[in-house]
Amino acid sequence: MKKKIIKYLFVILIVAGIGLNTHQSSYAFSEQVIQHGATGEDVVELQARLQYIGFYHGPIDGVFGWGTYWALRHFQDEFGMKVDGYAGDQVKKILLDRTQYHKDFVREHLQAGRHFTHYGGMNLDHQVRYDSPKDKKQTDKQKQTEQKSKEQKQTDKKAEQDKQQKEQAQKAEQDKQQKEQVQKDEAQNQSANDQANTNQETTDDSAIVEATPIEPTAVNVPNGFSQNDIRLMAQAVYGEARGEPYEGQVAVASVILNRLQSPIFPDTVAGVIYEPLAFTAVADGQIYLDPDETAKRAVLDAINGWDPTGEAIYYFNPNTATSTWIWSRPQIKQIGKHIFCK
Repeated sequence: MKKKIIKYLFVILIVAGIGLNTHQSSYAFSEQVIQHGATGEDVVELQARLQYIGFYHGPIDGVFGWGTYWALRHFQDEFGMKVDGYAGDQVKKILLDRTQYHKDFVREHLQAGRHFTHYGGMNLDHQVRYDSPKDKKQTDKQKQTEQKSKEQKQTDKKAEQDKQQKEQAQKAEQDKQQKEQVQKDEAQNQSANDQANTNQETTDDSAIVEATPIEPTAVNVPNGFSQNDIRLMAQAVYGEARGEPYEGQVAVASVILNRLQSPIFPDTVAGVIYEPLAFTAVADGQIYLDPDETAKRAVLDAINGWDPTGEAIYYFNPNTATSTWIWSRPQIKQIGKHIFCK
């Protein structure tokens, strides 16, 4: 009888252990080396495991983008591996040793379209935002707050641009008045000298002013862009597309402006252009070449509303592109050697 009781308790413990580990099973990667541009289950697992130990903070979406790439490089550097951005056998082994991955749990919530994080050290049910009326109300309120913040930011930016334009107009007017006064004084002095030396007919002041027309010195900067902004955009256009047709140069400038308006990119010209891995010209140093007048004119045409790309925020040369990810972007049109994408 005692043996039967012990055997019965042993079976209960086994069943209970299985129940306790429902969310604890770990899944190994496939044998492929995971790299930038890859998609699928391996990338989901890589993102979840990197997020589990705090290296990756982006969405778990199964797309190996730049956020995943830099998170992997930081992980490799932290653990003394070769820093190359490739998830091979060594990376996978260390991740398997250091992290957990609840595959069924992750896939369930991703397929349900829920906002999902997979940080370790907490109950799994606390790692996902469920779609309840309360959650929806909170989400709507958050969106309203973000929208108000965005609108306020745009209002402040517009006010700052108006202030800069007003100051520039005032300075231009002051410079104009000063130059007119200098020319008037010079004309009066010249008239007095001519009368004293030659006793000839006095030259009319208005004729002197007309003979030396006033040259404007201020430059009207469109839409509040500074001269440094325009110069930097012209350098980028010249470095990226100086061999392209004029429309193609305007198109590159338009991509910079479209990124400036997009919430997923920096909100300054310098921030957009110098964002890591954004432009080849920055990587190879061609950004520092002196732009020609064509590049400058292309920037001004783009600022003044000409967008031949159809609001594209990406472009690439299909003959030289090495990224498989860029081919996945919805293509709009090709201008010259560049394909422009959403």
